[in-house]
Amino acid sequence: MKKLVGVLMLILIVSTGVVFAGGQQEQKDDGKFVVGVSWDEKSIPLIQAWEDYMIVEAEANGPGNGLDFEFIINVADLDPTRQAANIEDLIQQDVDVILARAKDGAAIGSSIRAAHDAGIPFIVFDRKSLTEEQGDAYVGGDGYSQGRSTAEALASMLKDKGITGQCIEVMGDLKDNNAVLRSQAVNEVAKETGAFEIVTQVPTEWDPQKFLSGITNALQAYPEADCIYLASDFAWSAVQAALETHGRYKKVGEEGHIIMASCDLFPDALVAMEGGYLDISTTWDAYLHAKALVEVLIAIGTGADLDYGEDGYLVPGRLVLPETLGAMDNIWSRDYADWTNSK
Repeated sequence: MKKLVGVLMLILIVSTGVVFAGGQQEQKDDGKFVVGVSWDEKSIPLIQAWEDYMIVEAEANGPGNGLDFEFIINVADLDPTRQAANIEDLIQQDVDVILARAKDGAAIGSSIRAAHDAGIPFIVFDRKSLTEEQGDAYVGGDGYSQGRSTAEALASMLKDKGITGQCIEVMGDLKDNNAVLRSQAVNEVAKETGAFEIVTQVPTEWDPQKFLSGITNALQAYPEADCIYLASDFAWSAVQAALETHGRYKKVGEEGHIIMASCDLFPDALVAMEGGYLDISTTWDAYLHAKALVEVLIAIGTGADLDYGEDGYLVPGRLVLPETLGAMDNIWSRDYADWTNSK
């Protein structure tokens, strides 16, 4: 499936199924099951990918579950107050279920409470509520399994080369649970396998400038480093600049190449892997997230039980290597490359 960016209407009508764990939701008089979607923003292609993949999955799986969906979509433009107003508008439109990616995890609780007061189930997506109000389901990526997938592939690669890696860990914002989980995963794999040692940790707070300065300084202090673990590759251009400063931005097989292992596979990192500079990544997988969302919607719409752990419906990413990338479908950073380049 390639670039579905043409699906940009505010109201999108598709056929599929939706459910609430407390019993089957009644459809409207016109037979529609209406899902209100509240995005925090749509300035990045990842969110458009989530939306488009979700709609396609709904079209494919809705009819077989006897549900006819209508999606009403609004965008908060990074304003928590506007998002609260947008969700209130969805409540006033008497939608059957609300799905929201919160701009502010502390503020979203009041919107969840308002929806519940109106008898509307609420799905929290990608970013958890930081309040007692947790919604009826949480769907998001599994940061721990994602980090572990990349770390285990790194360990395997180093063992195949017969070396013990000297690795720089480039951390995320430790106020972000995904960053914490990815760091936990790579350090556990290092200890369990003995395949690599973390020689230093670079804190970044998800600031590209700190990626640049931190990696530059780490390579100065540890010139023997032969691998780098990135908690996210969204700031690949900064990573590249730091490596170039030390003459270490080399392709796989070239002298001086540092084994690069990352989480997410953002567009610039995808290009780097295609060019031979990135060895390993595990996706923050918009396609699999969307499939999970539709499964939860179908469960809510049909009254099926929502079967997930206490942490929510956590979706693992897919391990990507240069030799497997070409055969993999629904890689959002590739499917939306034109969207990205046009912004």
